[in-house]
Amino acid sequence: MITDIQGHALSGASQGAATAYEQAVAAFQIYRGDPMTRLDEAIAAAPAFAMAHLLKAHLLALATEPGAVAMAREVLGAVRQGMALDEREASHAAAIELVLQGEWTQAALALDRHGMQHPFDVVALQAGHLIDFYRGNARNLRDRIARVLPHWSSDMPAHSIVLGMHAFGLEECGDYARAEAVAREALAGQPLDSWAHHAVAHVMEMQGRAQDGIGWMRAREPQWSGEDNFFKVHNAWHGALCHLELGQAAEVLALYDGLIRAGRSAVVLDMVDASALLWRLHLSGVDVGDRWVELAQAWDAHADGVLYPFNDWHAVMAYLGADRPRDVQRLRDAMRGAGGATEVARWAADTGADLIEGFVAHWQGDHDTAVQRLYRARPIANRFGGSHAQRDIIDWTLTESALRGGQRGMAEALAHERLALRPHSPVNLGFLRRARGLAAGGAGRQRRERVVAAA
Repeated sequence: MITDIQGHALSGASQGAATAYEQAVAAFQIYRGDPMTRLDEAIAAAPAFAMAHLLKAHLLALATEPGAVAMAREVLGAVRQGMALDEREASHAAAIELVLQGEWTQAALALDRHGMQHPFDVVALQAGHLIDFYRGNARNLRDRIARVLPHWSSDMPAHSIVLGMHAFGLEECGDYARAEAVAREALAGQPLDSWAHHAVAHVMEMQGRAQDGIGWMRAREPQWSGEDNFFKVHNAWHGALCHLELGQAAEVLALYDGLIRAGRSAVVLDMVDASALLWRLHLSGVDVGDRWVELAQAWDAHADGVLYPFNDWHAVMAYLGADRPRDVQRLRDAMRGAGGATEVARWAADTGADLIEGFVAHWQGDHDTAVQRLYRARPIANRFGGSHAQRDIIDWTLTESALRGGQRGMAEALAHERLALRPHSPVNLGFLRRARGLAAGGAGRQRRERVVAAA
């Protein structure tokens, strides 16, 4: 019987196909290379190779792109129709089906149970870890890996990859010292592990260590900036955040025009980073010129208002910047009209609508509405998806709207809140300085702040 390197049976595989499959798994693990080509080679060599098809479906489903998801449905349909699956492979198929139905938490729970039965199934661990990320579940980002890690030993293949995932979960749970130590241990085992590298970048971002972050990115640039590195844009985005924290707008724009958008990437994760960075520059008073126009055009293929609301929210940023009100309205209507039939639809209705309305209001200068919408959305935004670093744009916009709307009490409170986490942040210190510079305001403004706080 042919098995993977962790010892799991591979139904329908030939030896050559299994080799190509392992190459695809290795590329997926470090987000480097071309796993899809290797999977196509495996399928060509062994058309009934179930796990090759299932990994391809995982990758397509987790892309959160309408075209890729349609392809994932086709792949999974072919698996369902004509392939013999063992229990482990059938469990993979069931989890993929739930993602395609928009039931991300149910998929995560299915892979929780899968991991308890198959603690060495690194494909399932990584797919589940990404599902936890897409639904913003910090605890399970950590605990999915913690539940299986005692089974692993340091001499097992992919042990360092499992450590890298655990490091990111630790970071998202605020255990920064352990997160950095575990990520560095993972990188000692596999220096090209983009996920572990980015876990350290997240630690430095959350601790306000901008200079350390710049040094980290520069020192390891050969490991993360290659053309075959799927995380090239996201890691460059982390470097840009460090420069932005220090008020170095020229360096931020250089990264945007270089590693982030020079290639005009149509990958939705790259476009999320681009939108978020331009929005932060806008909040900082930096003129980004016509960069919004190109980015908005790239969003047209992905912003359907249905598949994944976190993406649509970032598309709205680009459409606002490019002065495309019809597309903004299309996505506003999609969020408002989302029913509750699936978990994704509930994300849109419960969180997406407030976030989009809040960002639109901020852009249009209606800061009272922006504060009300964003203050209401932020406690539940974690279940909407993304990392703490990505979702910080909500609080940044909220604080900026409070300042621009003259809501001194709200602005000062938010500044104190941010400084409690990053007391030396120039951005946060600037918020507090500006808040204290506001006039105290009259009874009407104080009344509005009480209404917003109660919303």
